[in-house]
Amino acid sequence: MDDHPGKSPDHLTINVTHHDDPVFEVTEADAFASARKYPNIVVRGPLFGLAEQRRGDRPRWRLMGELDSGFPQMVRDELNSHLWFKAKDETDDPAERRSLLAAVARLETEKVNEVSACGVRYRVVRADEFARIGGDRLEPPRATDPDDDSWDLDAPDPCRTEGFVVDHAAAVGLSEGIGRAELLQLAYTAERFPADVRADSQRAVTTHPGVVLLPTTFRVVQRKEVSWSMVTAQHSTPQGARRALVDHLVRPFPKLPDLPDMPELPAWMKVDEKEAAVNERAAKKFMARRRPNELFVRGKRFEVVRVERMMRIGPDGPETPRPSDVDEYGPSQMHPPMDEHGNITYGT
Repeated sequence: MDDHPGKSPDHLTINVTHHDDPVFEVTEADAFASARKYPNIVVRGPLFGLAEQRRGDRPRWRLMGELDSGFPQMVRDELNSHLWFKAKDETDDPAERRSLLAAVARLETEKVNEVSACGVRYRVVRADEFARIGGDRLEPPRATDPDDDSWDLDAPDPCRTEGFVVDHAAAVGLSEGIGRAELLQLAYTAERFPADVRADSQRAVTTHPGVVLLPTTFRVVQRKEVSWSMVTAQHSTPQGARRALVDHLVRPFPKLPDLPDMPELPAWMKVDEKEAAVNERAAKKFMARRRPNELFVRGKRFEVVRVERMMRIGPDGPETPRPSDVDEYGPSQMHPPMDEHGNITYGT
């Protein structure tokens, strides 16, 4: 029986298109070659961020920043601050300020994943981070991934996720369409995940059957005997991850001032001068290569890897945190009280 006669709803539609231009052709060929070389998937776990839906946007949502938080409550706190400062700095209308502060009040006391204020829906959204693997190796950056060549360690890392429109029915290339179709039934099955996590993951396949891929990110991992450990946060380009690796090697800890009464640093914080010299030489050799993705130093193997993020989509948009997603703490009041006229009451 056809549950959706006629046109399928947006959250079930994967719209594949083709562009007749050389860049599109090369990117598609690169994606298909990588899929053959790295055919399997390793799931790391969930990340959380914020999305908003303004009047007229439905069913589309727009991401408000990176999805890089490990706990939903961190994102609720971020939304709390966003709305409080919006009430403080961006309106003189008492009615708008009341609407914003009502949402803040809920976020101060409830583990709520969606609030509305001034006609805008705000939602804490969830995505799963994963990497592709083949031949016992995680996928490195592709030749067609956006990149740069700067070695300025203080260069800002641009955010490619902020402003991203979550639109399941938007046209994509054939490689992404196939990739999304392959992820539709993906659920946590490994025994390392608790039973409630596996059950929630399997349930999400039904409640949020659509899949959208977010902009690709890049990390540095350290290869162990049978596993990998993360060394850096996510970066928007492979070069951003390379810069982070160099920074990790040559600037492991900030230099502290010499103070007469300062206690001796613990052993784990002391910098071994020989080790620092070895790291610096390795970093210089690494930087002398063009877009390197692997570094061996002091018996350690570091790799720049390509990381993808999939977001599940249901009839009402992106998936929110699951019951089994863990928080380290709960909601609280983060800012002083404010009235509808913008008057703030500071504690004494």
